[in-house]
Amino acid sequence: MTRTAGRSNPVTGSTMTRGRWIGLAVAAAAFTVPCVVEFPGLSVEGHRVFSIFLAAVVLWITEAVPLHATATIIIFLEILLVSDKAILATPEGFTPPSYRTFFATLAAPVLMLFLGGFFLAHGAAKFNLDRNLARVFLRPFGTSSRMILLGLIGITAVFSMFMSNTATTATMMAVVLPIIAQLPPGDRMRTGLALSIPIAANVGGMGTPIGTPPNAIAIGALSQAGINLGFLQWMLMAVPFVLIILAVVWLLLGRFYGFAGKTITLSIDSTFNTTRQAKIFYVVFAGTILLWLTEGIHGMTSSVVGFVPVVVLLSTRVFSSKDLQSIQWHVLWLVAGGIALGVGVGKTGLDGWLLGLIQWGEMSPVAILAMLSVVALVLSTVISNSATANLIVPLAMTLSVSEGITISPIVAAVFVAIGSSLAMALPISTPPNAVAMSTGAVRTKDMVVIGALVGAFGLTVFLLFGQWFWSAVGVLP
Repeated sequence: MTRTAGRSNPVTGSTMTRGRWIGLAVAAAAFTVPCVVEFPGLSVEGHRVFSIFLAAVVLWITEAVPLHATATIIIFLEILLVSDKAILATPEGFTPPSYRTFFATLAAPVLMLFLGGFFLAHGAAKFNLDRNLARVFLRPFGTSSRMILLGLIGITAVFSMFMSNTATTATMMAVVLPIIAQLPPGDRMRTGLALSIPIAANVGGMGTPIGTPPNAIAIGALSQAGINLGFLQWMLMAVPFVLIILAVVWLLLGRFYGFAGKTITLSIDSTFNTTRQAKIFYVVFAGTILLWLTEGIHGMTSSVVGFVPVVVLLSTRVFSSKDLQSIQWHVLWLVAGGIALGVGVGKTGLDGWLLGLIQWGEMSPVAILAMLSVVALVLSTVISNSATANLIVPLAMTLSVSEGITISPIVAAVFVAIGSSLAMALPISTPPNAVAMSTGAVRTKDMVVIGALVGAFGLTVFLLFGQWFWSAVGVLP
């Protein structure tokens, strides 16, 4: 499950460094700008949310406070400034949303979907299901280095669709590192193997709604607009393109890093856990995925299905309170903050004002989508992909329903999510990249070249064929 990432994992360490203090100061200054400067055409309540928006941008970029803490700040300030419980007077003609609307984002349905994914990912690690599946799935690929590379890429991508990409990378690196250790120091295949894992994890996470936080943010924004994008629908939209991108990744790494004509011997020591708890988890894992894929048959939404493993694993005591504490709650709060920001931006008209600064009507739909996704890609390369999606998805959704714009809201939201997830050119772009760098087998130059090529190719394929394919398979109305 991709990225707690794009650096979407929380800031580590409790010490306030000089850079963090500067980030806080800049965020405070950004917050005050709309308070003292009147922007023509923007309402009073719009100015208030604009202050929150600018402060959030600075905090997410500088990570002066943890990303999930920024999310709570957003919710708190929106309640204080623009809700029906605001401490400031309500502007004339503005009907403030209930404070419950902002608190409710902490339990939005899409968060339950993600929570179920976290339970499955944690259980897979707890019962060594990930390593055991890797051992089983890699066996058919033999000893050919190119086929082993293909197997590693494919298995990593599949794992990342249902697990954190960081956890997936850590698991698969444990498989790859013994191979790397056997290769001569100057063998470029060492770099290719180390690069294959984070890239496959990043790309694979695009394939399911629970694969990466930007996917959840996009689905949450669509849900707020009354559009339900199901689990299987998302997979139909993303997986074919994921397979194409992964094939190109395999060809690039095989060509650049000397895999031709070489052999590799794999040794993965692991056996399936056969305890009662493990067997229950295996059934729950398989059953949950099956329910997600058959949503159209049984009628339960993907968010409701996501709550199934939570209920069953806790009720059967397969998960203890300690397991519950290990869940990545900070990611859920980060997504909630993005949803809350979108609500505030939409309720106050700030989205329309921001979008009005650019003459979108003079651009073609393809050009608009290209701009949105490229901005998401570039921004997500240097800051959290979750933060990027939180900032851009609400604007993209508003733009899609603007007068004179003929873009489906689904397309707009998905393109921003995809653009955010394709950013993998720097060690700071995503935790899996940092894990790969820590092996010592990857140079920054290699990561920049391969990451940029994969990102550019992936975005181009989506732009050229995305809407056509989605309409052909009936995903778009």
